[in-house]
Amino acid sequence: GGIVDPNGKLHRLPVAVVDADTGAPLPGQPENLGAQLTRSIVAAGPAGSVDWRRVDQGEAQDLLASGKVYGALVIPADFTASVAALSTPQAKARPTITVLTNPGLGSLGSSIAAQINQNAAHQTSLTIGKQLTASRTAASASPAARLLLADPVAVSTQVGHPIGRHTGLGLSAFYYTLLLVLAGFISGNLIHNGVDTSLGYADSEIGPWHRRRPTVPIGRTQTLVLKMAMTAGISVLTTTMVMVACIAILGMDASHLPLLWVFSYCACLAVGLGVQAINAAFGGLGQLVSMFVFIALALPSSGATVPLEAVPAFYRFLGAFEPMRQLSAGVRAILYFDARADAGLARAWIMIAVGFVVALAFGFAMTRYYDRKGLRRLTPQPAEQPTDAGAL
Repeated sequence: GGIVDPNGKLHRLPVAVVDADTGAPLPGQPENLGAQLTRSIVAAGPAGSVDWRRVDQGEAQDLLASGKVYGALVIPADFTASVAALSTPQAKARPTITVLTNPGLGSLGSSIAAQINQNAAHQTSLTIGKQLTASRTAASASPAARLLLADPVAVSTQVGHPIGRHTGLGLSAFYYTLLLVLAGFISGNLIHNGVDTSLGYADSEIGPWHRRRPTVPIGRTQTLVLKMAMTAGISVLTTTMVMVACIAILGMDASHLPLLWVFSYCACLAVGLGVQAINAAFGGLGQLVSMFVFIALALPSSGATVPLEAVPAFYRFLGAFEPMRQLSAGVRAILYFDARADAGLARAWIMIAVGFVVALAFGFAMTRYYDRKGLRRLTPQPAEQPTDAGAL
Protein backbone atom coordinates (compact mmCIF):
# COMPACT_ATOMS: atom_id res chain seq x y z
CA GLY A 1 0.00 0.00 0.00
CA GLY A 2 2.87 2.38 0.62
CA ILE A 3 4.77 1.76 -2.62
CA VAL A 4 2.34 0.89 -5.40
CA ASP A 5 1.82 4.43 -6.76
CA PRO A 6 4.48 6.92 -5.59
CA ASN A 7 3.93 9.36 -8.47
CA GLY A 8 0.18 9.34 -7.97
CA LYS A 9 0.49 9.97 -4.23
CA LEU A 10 2.91 12.89 -4.39
CA HIS A 11 2.20 15.45 -1.70
CA ARG A 12 4.42 18.52 -1.36
CA LEU A 13 7.70 16.91 -2.41
CA PRO A 14 10.31 19.59 -1.52
CA VAL A 15 12.28 20.76 -4.58
CA ALA A 16 14.37 23.93 -4.87
CA VAL A 17 14.28 26.28 -7.86
CA VAL A 18 17.06 28.83 -8.33
CA ASP A 19 16.68 31.86 -10.58
CA ALA A 20 20.22 33.18 -11.03
CA ASP A 21 19.36 35.00 -14.28
CA THR A 22 20.77 38.55 -14.24
CA GLY A 23 19.99 39.45 -17.84
CA ALA A 24 17.90 42.44 -18.92
CA PRO A 25 14.31 41.77 -20.01
CA LEU A 26 13.74 41.13 -23.70
CA PRO A 27 12.06 43.91 -25.67
CA GLY A 28 8.43 44.25 -24.68
CA GLN A 29 8.83 42.04 -21.62
CA PRO A 30 8.44 43.35 -18.02
CA GLU A 31 11.00 40.89 -16.59
CA ASN A 32 13.73 38.60 -17.81
CA LEU A 33 13.14 35.01 -18.84
CA GLY A 34 14.49 33.55 -15.59
CA ALA A 35 11.85 35.31 -13.50
CA GLN A 36 9.09 34.38 -15.96
CA LEU A 37 10.07 30.74 -16.05
CA THR A 38 10.46 30.45 -12.29
CA ARG A 39 6.96 31.80 -11.79
CA SER A 40 5.49 29.49 -14.43
CA ILE A 41 7.30 26.43 -13.03
CA VAL A 42 6.01 27.08 -9.52
CA ALA A 43 2.47 27.64 -10.81
CA ALA A 44 2.47 24.59 -13.11
CA GLY A 45 1.81 20.99 -12.18
CA PRO A 46 -0.84 19.35 -10.01
CA ALA A 47 -1.68 21.47 -6.99
CA GLY A 48 0.06 20.31 -3.83
CA SER A 49 2.22 17.63 -5.46
CA VAL A 50 5.50 19.62 -5.34
CA ASP A 51 6.67 22.09 -2.73
CA TRP A 52 8.75 24.45 -4.88
CA ARG A 53 11.16 26.49 -2.79
CA ARG A 54 12.45 29.62 -4.52
CA VAL A 55 15.96 30.20 -3.15
CA ASP A 56 19.34 31.48 -4.29
CA GLN A 57 22.27 29.20 -5.15
CA GLY A 58 23.82 29.31 -1.69
CA GLU A 59 20.53 28.40 -0.01
CA ALA A 60 19.93 25.62 -2.54
CA GLN A 61 23.30 24.03 -1.76
CA ASP A 62 22.59 24.23 1.97
CA LEU A 63 19.18 22.61 1.50
CA LEU A 64 20.77 19.82 -0.53
CA ALA A 65 23.56 19.35 2.03
CA SER A 66 21.06 19.09 4.89
CA GLY A 67 18.71 16.71 3.06
CA LYS A 68 15.78 19.12 3.08
CA VAL A 69 15.12 19.01 -0.68
CA TYR A 70 15.19 16.09 -3.08
CA GLY A 71 16.65 18.12 -5.91
CA ALA A 72 17.04 21.57 -7.43
CA LEU A 73 16.46 23.31 -10.76
CA VAL A 74 19.00 26.05 -11.54
CA ILE A 75 18.51 28.75 -14.19
CA PRO A 76 21.96 30.24 -15.01
CA ALA A 77 22.96 33.91 -14.77
CA ASP A 78 23.26 34.38 -18.57
CA PHE A 79 20.03 32.61 -19.45
CA THR A 80 18.12 35.56 -20.96
CA ALA A 81 21.20 36.80 -22.82
CA SER A 82 21.90 33.31 -24.25
CA VAL A 83 18.30 32.90 -25.42
CA ALA A 84 18.33 36.34 -27.06
CA ALA A 85 21.54 35.48 -28.88
CA LEU A 86 20.04 32.38 -30.47
CA SER A 87 18.28 34.41 -33.14
CA THR A 88 21.47 36.29 -34.06
CA PRO A 89 24.60 35.21 -35.95
CA GLN A 90 26.54 35.47 -32.66
CA ALA A 91 24.79 32.43 -31.19
CA LYS A 92 27.40 29.99 -29.86
CA ALA A 93 25.56 27.41 -27.74
CA ARG A 94 22.16 26.58 -26.37
CA PRO A 95 21.47 27.94 -22.89
CA THR A 96 21.55 25.22 -20.26
CA ILE A 97 19.30 24.66 -17.26
CA THR A 98 20.89 22.46 -14.60
CA VAL A 99 19.04 19.76 -12.69
CA LEU A 100 20.70 18.89 -9.36
CA THR A 101 19.95 15.56 -7.67
CA ASN A 102 20.28 14.55 -4.02
CA PRO A 103 21.05 10.80 -3.89
CA GLY A 104 21.50 10.91 -0.11
CA LEU A 105 17.70 10.98 0.21
CA GLY A 106 17.37 7.69 -1.64
CA SER A 107 17.50 6.75 -5.29
CA LEU A 108 13.72 6.78 -5.77
CA GLY A 109 13.12 10.17 -4.18
CA SER A 110 16.03 11.72 -6.05
CA SER A 111 14.82 10.13 -9.29
CA ILE A 112 11.27 11.46 -8.84
CA ALA A 113 12.60 14.98 -8.19
CA ALA A 114 14.96 14.77 -11.19
CA GLN A 115 12.09 13.67 -13.42
CA ILE A 116 9.95 16.58 -12.21
CA ASN A 117 12.79 19.04 -12.84
CA GLN A 118 13.60 17.61 -16.27
CA ASN A 119 9.95 17.82 -17.33
CA ALA A 120 9.78 21.40 -16.08
CA ALA A 121 12.95 22.31 -18.00
CA HIS A 122 11.64 20.64 -21.16
CA GLN A 123 8.34 22.50 -20.96
CA THR A 124 10.31 25.68 -20.41
CA SER A 125 12.28 25.03 -23.58
CA LEU A 126 9.13 24.44 -25.64
CA THR A 127 7.51 27.61 -24.27
CA ILE A 128 10.53 29.72 -25.17
CA GLY A 129 10.72 27.98 -28.55
CA LYS A 130 7.20 29.08 -29.43
CA GLN A 131 8.13 32.68 -28.68
CA LEU A 132 11.33 32.53 -30.74
CA THR A 133 9.83 30.80 -33.78
CA ALA A 134 7.05 33.38 -33.86
CA SER A 135 9.52 36.27 -34.09
CA ARG A 136 10.39 38.09 -37.34
CA THR A 137 14.00 36.94 -37.18
CA ALA A 138 12.99 33.27 -37.18
CA ALA A 139 11.00 33.72 -40.42
CA SER A 140 14.19 34.28 -42.41
CA ALA A 141 16.29 31.71 -40.56
CA SER A 142 17.51 28.46 -42.10
CA PRO A 143 15.66 25.19 -41.39
CA ALA A 144 18.45 24.08 -39.05
CA ALA A 145 18.27 27.36 -37.15
CA ARG A 146 14.49 27.15 -36.89
CA LEU A 147 14.82 23.62 -35.49
CA LEU A 148 17.21 24.94 -32.86
CA LEU A 149 14.85 27.80 -32.00
CA ALA A 150 11.92 25.40 -31.54
CA ASP A 151 13.72 23.63 -28.65
CA PRO A 152 16.41 26.08 -27.58
CA VAL A 153 17.24 25.00 -24.02
CA ALA A 154 19.55 22.15 -23.05
CA VAL A 155 19.17 20.28 -19.77
CA SER A 156 22.17 19.11 -17.75
CA THR A 157 21.77 16.71 -14.81
CA GLN A 158 24.37 16.79 -12.04
CA VAL A 159 24.71 15.48 -8.51
CA GLY A 160 23.91 18.32 -6.14
CA HIS A 161 25.23 16.65 -2.97
CA PRO A 162 27.57 13.72 -3.70
CA ILE A 163 27.69 10.62 -1.49
CA GLY A 164 30.16 7.73 -1.43
CA ARG A 165 30.28 4.90 -3.94
CA HIS A 166 29.61 2.22 -1.33
CA THR A 167 26.27 3.58 -0.19
CA GLY A 168 23.81 1.52 -2.22
CA LEU A 169 22.76 4.59 -4.22
CA GLY A 170 21.54 6.18 -1.01
CA LEU A 171 19.89 3.03 0.37
CA SER A 172 22.62 1.85 2.76
CA ALA A 173 21.14 4.04 5.52
CA PHE A 174 17.80 2.24 5.21
CA TYR A 175 19.26 -1.27 5.29
CA TYR A 176 21.60 -0.38 8.14
CA THR A 177 18.64 0.98 10.11
CA LEU A 178 16.64 -2.14 9.30
CA LEU A 179 19.44 -4.25 10.78
CA LEU A 180 19.40 -2.17 13.95
CA VAL A 181 15.63 -2.52 14.31
CA LEU A 182 15.74 -6.25 13.63
CA ALA A 183 18.61 -6.68 16.10
CA GLY A 184 16.64 -4.90 18.82
CA PHE A 185 13.40 -6.70 17.94
CA ILE A 186 14.84 -10.21 17.75
CA SER A 187 17.15 -9.90 20.76
CA GLY A 188 14.31 -8.42 22.81
CA ASN A 189 12.04 -11.36 22.02
CA LEU A 190 14.82 -13.90 22.59
CA ILE A 191 15.52 -12.42 26.01
CA HIS A 192 11.80 -12.36 26.82
CA ASN A 193 11.37 -16.02 25.94
CA GLY A 194 14.68 -17.10 27.47
CA VAL A 195 14.01 -15.44 30.81
CA ASP A 196 10.47 -16.86 31.00
CA THR A 197 11.82 -20.32 30.26
CA SER A 198 14.55 -20.02 32.88
CA LEU A 199 12.08 -18.83 35.53
CA GLY A 200 9.67 -21.65 34.79
CA TYR A 201 6.92 -19.56 33.20
CA ALA A 202 7.32 -21.12 29.75
CA ASP A 203 8.23 -24.49 28.33
CA SER A 204 11.53 -25.19 26.60
CA GLU A 205 11.08 -27.21 23.44
CA ILE A 206 13.82 -28.13 20.98
CA GLY A 207 12.58 -30.62 18.41
CA PRO A 208 11.02 -33.55 20.28
CA TRP A 209 12.68 -32.60 23.57
CA HIS A 210 10.58 -30.80 26.13
CA ARG A 211 11.53 -29.37 29.49
CA ARG A 212 9.79 -27.35 32.17
CA ARG A 213 11.83 -25.73 34.95
CA PRO A 214 10.43 -25.17 38.46
CA THR A 215 8.56 -21.87 38.68
CA VAL A 216 10.43 -19.10 40.49
CA PRO A 217 8.11 -16.86 42.55
CA ILE A 218 8.88 -13.42 41.15
CA GLY A 219 6.71 -10.39 40.35
CA ARG A 220 6.09 -8.98 36.92
CA THR A 221 7.92 -5.74 37.70
CA GLN A 222 11.05 -7.57 38.85
CA THR A 223 10.95 -9.72 35.75
CA LEU A 224 10.69 -6.65 33.51
CA VAL A 225 13.67 -5.03 35.26
CA LEU A 226 15.71 -8.18 34.60
CA LYS A 227 14.69 -8.34 30.92
CA MET A 228 15.41 -4.67 30.29
CA ALA A 229 18.82 -4.90 31.99
CA MET A 230 19.72 -7.90 29.85
CA THR A 231 18.52 -6.02 26.76
CA ALA A 232 20.82 -3.11 27.59
CA GLY A 233 23.74 -5.51 27.90
CA ILE A 234 23.15 -7.57 24.78
CA SER A 235 22.58 -4.42 22.68
CA VAL A 236 26.29 -3.65 23.08
CA LEU A 237 27.09 -6.91 21.32
CA THR A 238 24.46 -6.66 18.59
CA THR A 239 25.34 -3.05 17.76
CA THR A 240 29.02 -3.88 17.47
CA MET A 241 28.29 -6.92 15.31
CA VAL A 242 26.11 -4.89 12.93
CA MET A 243 28.81 -2.22 12.52
CA VAL A 244 31.60 -4.74 12.02
CA ALA A 245 29.58 -6.68 9.46
CA CYS A 246 28.47 -3.61 7.47
CA ILE A 247 31.58 -1.43 7.63
CA ALA A 248 34.59 -3.67 8.23
CA ILE A 249 33.48 -6.74 6.26
CA LEU A 250 31.16 -5.37 3.56
CA GLY A 251 32.93 -2.02 3.15
CA MET A 252 29.94 0.30 3.55
CA ASP A 253 30.96 3.96 3.44
CA ALA A 254 30.58 5.46 6.90
CA SER A 255 31.99 8.44 8.76
CA HIS A 256 31.73 9.70 12.34
CA LEU A 257 32.19 6.12 13.57
CA PRO A 258 32.10 6.83 17.34
CA LEU A 259 28.89 8.85 16.91
CA LEU A 260 27.45 6.16 14.64
CA TRP A 261 28.13 3.47 17.26
CA VAL A 262 26.55 5.48 20.09
CA PHE A 263 23.52 6.31 17.96
CA SER A 264 23.22 2.69 16.79
CA TYR A 265 23.39 1.40 20.37
CA CYS A 266 20.71 3.82 21.57
CA ALA A 267 18.52 2.98 18.57
CA CYS A 268 18.86 -0.77 19.13
CA LEU A 269 18.24 -0.36 22.87
CA ALA A 270 15.15 1.81 22.33
CA VAL A 271 13.63 -0.89 20.12
CA GLY A 272 14.55 -3.62 22.61
CA LEU A 273 13.03 -1.77 25.55
CA GLY A 274 9.90 -1.14 23.53
CA VAL A 275 9.62 -4.85 22.76
CA GLN A 276 10.00 -5.74 26.44
CA ALA A 277 7.35 -3.20 27.47
CA ILE A 278 4.86 -4.46 24.90
CA ASN A 279 5.49 -8.11 25.82
CA ALA A 280 5.06 -7.30 29.51
CA ALA A 281 1.74 -5.60 28.81
CA PHE A 282 0.23 -8.04 26.28
CA GLY A 283 1.88 -11.33 27.18
CA GLY A 284 2.07 -13.87 24.36
CA LEU A 285 0.22 -11.49 22.02
CA GLY A 286 2.97 -8.90 22.58
CA GLN A 287 5.30 -10.40 19.99
CA LEU A 288 2.66 -9.93 17.31
CA VAL A 289 1.92 -6.37 18.49
CA SER A 290 5.60 -5.42 18.53
CA MET A 291 6.03 -6.94 15.07
CA PHE A 292 3.41 -4.54 13.72
CA VAL A 293 4.82 -1.56 15.64
CA PHE A 294 8.49 -2.05 14.76
CA ILE A 295 8.38 -3.93 11.44
CA ALA A 296 5.14 -4.18 9.47
CA LEU A 297 3.87 -0.61 9.85
CA ALA A 298 7.34 0.87 10.24
CA LEU A 299 8.73 -0.19 6.86
CA PRO A 300 6.31 1.70 4.56
CA SER A 301 6.29 4.74 6.86
CA SER A 302 10.08 4.98 7.22
CA GLY A 303 10.51 7.32 4.24
CA ALA A 304 13.90 5.70 3.57
CA THR A 305 13.04 3.87 0.34
CA VAL A 306 9.90 5.67 -0.84
CA PRO A 307 9.71 9.32 0.31
CA LEU A 308 6.95 10.06 2.80
CA GLU A 309 5.80 12.72 0.33
CA ALA A 310 5.06 9.88 -2.14
CA VAL A 311 3.03 7.52 0.07
CA PRO A 312 -0.65 7.60 1.12
CA ALA A 313 -1.65 9.95 3.94
CA PHE A 314 -2.03 7.05 6.41
CA TYR A 315 1.69 6.27 6.18
CA ARG A 316 2.64 9.93 6.40
CA PHE A 317 0.69 10.02 9.66
CA LEU A 318 2.53 6.94 10.96
CA GLY A 319 5.85 8.47 9.93
CA ALA A 320 5.42 11.19 12.56
CA PHE A 321 6.08 8.71 15.37
CA GLU A 322 6.98 5.26 13.98
CA PRO A 323 10.46 4.33 15.27
CA MET A 324 12.05 3.35 11.96
CA ARG A 325 11.28 6.75 10.43
CA GLN A 326 13.13 8.55 13.22
CA LEU A 327 16.06 6.14 13.28
CA SER A 328 16.58 6.09 9.51
CA ALA A 329 16.66 9.90 9.43
CA GLY A 330 19.37 9.93 12.10
CA VAL A 331 21.46 7.25 10.38
CA ARG A 332 21.09 9.02 7.03
CA ALA A 333 22.24 12.30 8.58
CA ILE A 334 25.35 10.63 10.00
CA LEU A 335 26.24 8.67 6.85
CA TYR A 336 25.42 11.19 4.11
CA PHE A 337 25.01 14.68 5.56
CA ASP A 338 28.05 15.10 7.83
CA ALA A 339 26.03 14.40 10.99
CA ARG A 340 24.22 17.73 10.71
CA ALA A 341 21.61 18.25 13.39
CA ASP A 342 19.20 19.91 10.95
CA ALA A 343 19.46 16.96 8.55
CA GLY A 344 17.32 14.85 10.90
CA LEU A 345 19.85 13.90 13.57
CA ALA A 346 18.49 16.25 16.25
CA ARG A 347 14.94 14.99 15.78
CA ALA A 348 16.20 11.40 15.85
CA TRP A 349 17.91 11.93 19.23
CA ILE A 350 14.77 13.56 20.62
CA MET A 351 12.56 10.70 19.44
CA ILE A 352 14.96 8.09 20.84
CA ALA A 353 14.71 9.83 24.21
CA VAL A 354 10.92 9.88 23.88
CA GLY A 355 11.03 6.17 23.04
CA PHE A 356 13.02 5.42 26.19
CA VAL A 357 10.55 7.33 28.35
CA VAL A 358 7.47 5.78 26.73
CA ALA A 359 8.85 2.23 26.94
CA LEU A 360 9.84 2.55 30.60
CA ALA A 361 6.65 4.36 31.63
CA PHE A 362 4.30 2.04 29.76
CA GLY A 363 6.07 -1.17 30.72
CA PHE A 364 6.41 -0.46 34.43
CA ALA A 365 2.95 1.11 34.69
CA MET A 366 1.39 -2.08 33.31
CA THR A 367 3.46 -4.51 35.41
CA ARG A 368 2.90 -2.56 38.63
CA TYR A 369 -0.81 -2.49 37.90
CA TYR A 370 -0.87 -6.25 37.36
CA ASP A 371 1.17 -6.85 40.52
CA ARG A 372 -1.08 -4.66 42.68
CA LYS A 373 -4.15 -6.45 41.33
CA GLY A 374 -2.61 -9.79 42.27
CA LEU A 375 -2.62 -10.96 38.67
CA ARG A 376 0.15 -13.49 38.92
CA ARG A 377 1.71 -14.79 35.74
CA LEU A 378 1.27 -18.45 36.70
CA THR A 379 -1.39 -19.88 38.99
CA PRO A 380 -0.35 -23.33 40.32
CA GLN A 381 -2.67 -26.04 39.01
CA PRO A 382 -3.29 -29.44 40.65
CA ALA A 383 -1.45 -32.30 38.99
CA GLU A 384 -3.53 -34.07 36.38
CA GLN A 385 -4.40 -37.71 37.04
CA PRO A 386 -3.10 -40.19 34.45
CA THR A 387 -5.76 -41.23 31.96
CA ASP A 388 -6.53 -44.89 31.36
CA ALA A 389 -5.82 -45.26 27.67
CA GLY A 390 -7.88 -48.41 27.46
CA ALA A 391 -11.02 -46.60 28.63
CA LEU A 392 -10.83 -44.09 25.76
